[in-house]
Amino acid sequence: MSIKPGDRLPSATFRTPGEDGPVNLTSDEIFSGKRVVLVAVPGAFTPTCSMNHLPGFIDLNDEIRAKGVDTIAVVSVNDVFVMDAWKKATGADDRILFLADGNAEFTRAIGLDADLSVAGFGPRSRRYSMLVEDGVVKLLNIEEAPGQADKSSAQTILGQL
Repeated sequence: MSIKPGDRLPSATFRTPGEDGPVNLTSDEIFSGKRVVLVAVPGAFTPTCSMNHLPGFIDLNDEIRAKGVDTIAVVSVNDVFVMDAWKKATGADDRILFLADGNAEFTRAIGLDADLSVAGFGPRSRRYSMLVEDGVVKLLNIEEAPGQADKSSAQTILGQL
């Protein structure tokens, strides 16, 4: 069963690129007392994620933040070094917080994991966007079709804020 609006996010530790190498960030550090848009993608550098999904959150960053969002974060079941390379390749700089869930622990804990072994990806995350306020899910947009980034797009969540 997957997480739903009204549920509190589980405790988790993510890895994020830092100036001097990988940094651990806990879910409390990311979400406590904050309004956060969390975006999940099946994989960094994959076509839909890189060309359709993440760019909207970079382009609409100011508009989303103007609606009272403190942080926009993207999480993927990739290692922190892949997430760092993806951050640099996108030019997102500090507008997006890149979170590595390398072992899919957070993704499994919220029930939004997917077995993409058929495509050679192994365990990954489903594609979604959510609004989290002080650690509680307020909005959740889960894509049903692989390769789609409409329901979970930046434009969709901006319209919901």
